[in-house]
Order: sequence, then structure tokens, then C-alpha cells
Amino acid sequence: MKLNRKEILDQIESFQKAQIKLPIFDYEKVKEETIKNPTWLHFGAGNIFRAFPAALQQKLLEDGIENKGIIVAEGYDYEIIDKLFIPHDNLSLLVTLKANGSIEKTVIGSVVEALRVDAAFEEDKQRLKEIFCSPSLQMVSFTITEKGYQIRRNDGEVIPDIAKDFEAGPENAQSYLGKLTALCYERYLAGKLPFSLVSMDNCSHNGDKLYTAVDTFAKEWEKRDLVEEGFVAYIENKALVAFPWSMIDKITPRPDESVKKMLTEVGFQDVNDAVTSKNTYVAPFVNAEEAEYLVIEDAFPNGRPDLAKAGVIFTDRETVDKVEKMKVCTCLNPLHTALAVFGCLLGFTKISEEMKDGDLVKLVERLGYVEGLPVVVHPGIMEPKDFLDTVIKVRIPNPFMPDTPQRIATDTSQKLSIRFGETIKAYQKEGLVVQSLKVIPLVQAAWCRYLLGVNDEGEEFTVSPDPYYEELSKILEGVELGKALPLTFQISDILSRKDIFGVDLHEVGLAETVEEYFVKMIQGKGAVRKTLREVLNA
Repeated sequence: MKLNRKEILDQIESFQKAQIKLPIFDYEKVKEETIKNPTWLHFGAGNIFRAFPAALQQKLLEDGIENKGIIVAEGYDYEIIDKLFIPHDNLSLLVTLKANGSIEKTVIGSVVEALRVDAAFEEDKQRLKEIFCSPSLQMVSFTITEKGYQIRRNDGEVIPDIAKDFEAGPENAQSYLGKLTALCYERYLAGKLPFSLVSMDNCSHNGDKLYTAVDTFAKEWEKRDLVEEGFVAYIENKALVAFPWSMIDKITPRPDESVKKMLTEVGFQDVNDAVTSKNTYVAPFVNAEEAEYLVIEDAFPNGRPDLAKAGVIFTDRETVDKVEKMKVCTCLNPLHTALAVFGCLLGFTKISEEMKDGDLVKLVERLGYVEGLPVVVHPGIMEPKDFLDTVIKVRIPNPFMPDTPQRIATDTSQKLSIRFGETIKAYQKEGLVVQSLKVIPLVQAAWCRYLLGVNDEGEEFTVSPDPYYEELSKILEGVELGKALPLTFQISDILSRKDIFGVDLHEVGLAETVEEYFVKMIQGKGAVRKTLREVLNA
């Protein structure tokens, strides 16, 4: 069995025998209607899109609620389109790995077009303009990662490619954001048509990040007379162009060998993954967990697909913000970071395996239930404790989810301020004793220890990519296991960094605790495990 429309038609029985669920809507009719009157365009053709938004629309198509599919566009890594979508007729195989051991295999066929956002592909470029000029277009959504919205570098300077586009104007824009804003300008010229641009990326206030990027481009171009006066007003008019906030939560790790083996055993042949030149891991299948959450601010001036009937929650901006904070600051992300850091130090290669370790289970339980829940932001539409229960008892221990601490440890310096700093601030705000926190400073200390690139057995490992690693590793130079700290080493140079921790750990009274834990963790082999147990059993 291969993943293309002809093969599916020729081997329906084989797919059924392999328990691979096939789409049950009239694809040709849906394709025709979508091309004629597009309603949903999505930027970002990666795993999360194929496993979540595309699957949601398929449910609506199969239930007869919607009659149009999704058009996907890729503006960063065009090889995903060339190596994945085109050879497989825009189909994907979603493999849902349930915690009880059962597996669901579903062919996702809701994508009717796959386009490359680049001037080198003239036909695709013209088609995107046509879509943006269509009055029927309701929603343009995005999963392009938080970095995809960056206009400026960490030092505040405009990114060089962006600066060039400010001068080049919409016709000659080369950056992803420049090309997107140029398409928005096409919609403006077509009659100031209304629509929503919906970031579905896993970052706080994602709609604002997207708005800032597009609005900045519009202002720079209008200032230089590269667009009509009035374009900025169009982008800033919420009645015409909306940038809703959203909270998305579903884990879709890179293609896993065990899933590949399982698919091969049932006769499915299209299992080979590839790594693009931009280091994207792609395969015709996506392995994903069953749990999924998508909460979106209901701001759609031109209407929207009826995704509420597929499980999406539409609400107001304030509630989206509360759900986001509940997840990111308390109920999921802090636990992931703790397991990532300790997992790397203790030699684990799977998150689920860590949940067989009694010390690490205690760690995340203390982090979530004891230190997090007392100051959790309650969103009203779901119970934080129930969400946390599912994370600790079902999602993280899922043995079939091939997620790794090494992947989650990426960019940790960019995550600590939100995942732990906000809890520290909440303790201050509510008059609670910040110094009573023990597990949060333990994780902060473990991260500093992790930056040494040496595990608890004294073996070197590769620190996951992080924008601050080079800078911080220089501060840690000379720090070695079992040896006295060099006179030049001052951990205070790290612990005072509000840009990393969200607070100055000296000012809030936690630096001494973090430093104490750090010093204990570098005493020699086994010191990380010993310190972990001491803190948990204190």
C-alpha cells in the first residue's frame, strides 16, 4: 500500500484490512469548491498542521458540516511540499498513539492544494494572490513557530533580511513576513476585503506577535510610499482584519522508528522519512498523541469554518489568555522543561521513560500540584487540576509517544521566564513566601548544571540548541565535576538575568537556594540524583 489517491482507490480492501481509516467525503467535489471559493489557507506545512488543523477540517467534511478543504502554503522549507505533499497527492497518514496502547491510523485528505511561497514558483505566487483576493477567504492560519514572527534580533536591531524588505516593497519582498504582508496588500487592493489571520503557534499572545509583524511592514512601506496610503488603516481596523489569540496543545514528535516498523508490518510502504536541507524531519505519516486542545478568540469579520463542531473552543481574548497561562505557567510546560533538563542529566532518551522513575514523578507532582496550583490562572472553561491530572497520569507517561528530553530542552533560556518566572511573580503578588519554593529553584539550578554538557555519570553530551548557550558557557568555563569552583566563576552573573528567569533571583530571594543546589550538583558523579532526592524528601 502506498499513499496516493490511485493506490487508495485500487486497494481499498488492503487499507481496510490494515485498519487504516480512509476519508469518506467526495474529494473531487470538495477540491472543485475549494479552488473556486477558498475559505481557509494555512501557512506552515509541518507535522502539527497535518495532525491537527487538517484533521479537524476532515471531520467537518465527513460530517457534512463544511464543503471546502484547506489550502496549505509553505514559506520557509519548500522541500516539505516537494518531498511530501506533491508525491502523495496532498495526503498524510495520521497515527494517533493512545496511552492505553491502542493505535488509530487515519488518512488525512482535507488538503486540496499545496503551494510554495516564493517568487521562483510563479504559478504558486499567482495562485496565492488569487486566494487572497477572493471574497470567500475567511481565515489564514499559521504554524510557523514563534521565530517566524520575529522582526528584530535579541539586541533590538531589525533583522537584515527584514530591513531589506522594508526598502524593497511588496513586489520585491523576499522574507516570509514580507511576502505575507504583500499578500495582505493584494487583499486590500481587491476592495479592503475582511478576513482573520490566526496564529496557531505555541507562544503567548501569538496574535499580537503576528499583528506586530504585519503592521510594522505596512507602516514601513506606507512611510516610503511603496503602498497606498490607507493600507496601515486597513491592517489596524479590527472590523476588517482580525488577529485572534489562540492556545494550541498537541504533541507531534518527529517520525518514530517504532511507528515506521508497525506501519511496515501491516503492509504500508510509504514510511521513509527525510531530512530537508533546513533540518526538517518529514515523513508521509505523522505520529501524535490523542490529547488535543485548541482555544481561539472568536474574532472573524468574514465568518469562519464551524470548527466548534470539531472540538475547537471559541471564546473571548481574556479567556484565551487565561488558558494559555494555565498551560504554559503551571500545568504542562514547566513539567516538560523539568523533565527535559533532568532527563538529559540522568541519561534518559524518552520523556515517557522518565515517568517510570519515582524521583522524577515526585518532581513533576511537586512542581504542578504543590508549587504551581496555588497560584494557577483559572480560565473558567476548564479545570486546571483536571488538565494537570491528564498531563501527569496520561499524556507524559504515554509509552507510545516518542518524545525526547533532548528535543524539549531546545531554547530553554527562552522558556524559563514564562514557565517559572510567572509563578514566582504570582507568589509575590499574592503575598505568598517566595522562599518556600524548592522545586522551581531546583530546576533552575539543574538547568545551569545542564549547560556544562556533562551528565550525572560524568559523560559528555551535546547541549540542545539555545541562543544564549555560547554566552553562558563562557561564564561556566572552568567549572568541572568534583573540583573546586574557579575563582573567576560567579553564578550571580547568570542568576541576576531577568531576560532569562523573568525575575532577578537575587532580588526575589531565591539565588542563594539555586546556588546551593548547583554547587551540590557538581560535587561529582551521582550528585544530580543525590540533590534531587534530598530536595524532594526534605
